[in-house]
Amino acid sequence: MLWCAASIHITASVDWRMPKTHWSARLPFYYGWIVVAVAFITMAIGVNSRTAFSLLYPAILDEYGWDRGATSGIFAFGFLASMLITPFVGTLMERFGPQRVIPVGALTIALGLGLTPFINSLWGLYLTLGALTVGGSVAVSYIGHTTFLPNWFVSRRGLVLGITFSGVGVGGIVLFPSLQGFIESVGWREACLGLAALIVITIVPLNIIAQRRKPEDLGLLADGAAPGAQGAPGQTEEIVDKAFAAIDWTYARIAREPRFWAVVFAYLFSLFNHYAVQVHQTKFFIEAGFSVSEGAWALGLMVLIGIPGQIAVGWISDRIGREWGWALAMLGYIICFITFLFMLEGASHWQLYLCVAAVGLLGAGTAPLFGAIGAELFGGRWYGRVFGLLGVACSIGAASGAWLTGVLYDVTGSYAFGFQMCIGFAIASAVCIGYAGPGRVRPVSGRRTAH
Repeated sequence: MLWCAASIHITASVDWRMPKTHWSARLPFYYGWIVVAVAFITMAIGVNSRTAFSLLYPAILDEYGWDRGATSGIFAFGFLASMLITPFVGTLMERFGPQRVIPVGALTIALGLGLTPFINSLWGLYLTLGALTVGGSVAVSYIGHTTFLPNWFVSRRGLVLGITFSGVGVGGIVLFPSLQGFIESVGWREACLGLAALIVITIVPLNIIAQRRKPEDLGLLADGAAPGAQGAPGQTEEIVDKAFAAIDWTYARIAREPRFWAVVFAYLFSLFNHYAVQVHQTKFFIEAGFSVSEGAWALGLMVLIGIPGQIAVGWISDRIGREWGWALAMLGYIICFITFLFMLEGASHWQLYLCVAAVGLLGAGTAPLFGAIGAELFGGRWYGRVFGLLGVACSIGAASGAWLTGVLYDVTGSYAFGFQMCIGFAIASAVCIGYAGPGRVRPVSGRRTAH
């Protein structure tokens, strides 16, 4: 696998064992790659179990005839519900570890999917498919994994996070076409039951057995860390702004920090755009004249192309800086939404593929940068606390993108205004990360001074 190949190169030059060894130190490769592999599988199934709402959405609309705003509100409500737990995900990971927190989140998703087939009301779907399924996914998603994966890797953090999160793309191209066929041949309710079973038999046991929060728990060092260095992400890297890096991030101090709010709005705008695409693109493509199966394949192809996209943007950002990597990802969304606007006047297949490529190869590159930017700005003792709060911004953005795009369609009869707004949000997001300047606190490996 890709992570195993990368580990051979890394472990050949880095001593990741601490003097007091654990059995994992006797493995022929770094245990962190097992952590990555488990996270890869968890993301492939867990994140796509909520993204599958994009495939369920047309079927639910066709069966019940509800407004798009009200129906997409199911997905949005799930993200709003997740805000009750998101600020505390980092703290929960630190206290109980991912081997406990992630299985609980997975079982919550499975419960929501398992109850959904027996619900026939909009408010009931808000609770099962929304609060339980989407809301419970926070522990198994980007937010949950970002609270501990940076602990394992330092010098190639962007690349490793890109590899891990590309699991979403692999899972998408495998799951979505099969799921769409299942929906068409058997029904969307049965598809929910199948997803619930898959989660229980894969994510839960894998994480209980093999997932761990930090290398020090096993007597190991973070890959790329200096020998003898320990601690939370950010404590083993070159620091150029020592005063900022030394700040004790109490809640009051966080609230007064302009850089924190710049990242908040950058993440909020980015997730708004991402879920405006994720939730509405299948229905948009169908109404543009493409078949239902083409819409499903477009969603699967987008997440598949996101595999090299996430890895590439993560790798590039390790060399030129997170600010430029983020700007490159936002360019992908700008291209996508401009193309959407032209498709309103008449769609062709090359436009569909351009949208898929723009979001997959560029826009998906934000995934490995969320954690990397957070760790390089706020790494240290209170990293989990800060990222938990940033996760709230992500949830607000995701909920708003899914819901408001549908509402604007209901009000105006078109997606045009919503897509235009998304273009502005992409530009604003890039500006915000440029202002926050994570590279001015902890430079990426490609920008560090030589010793």
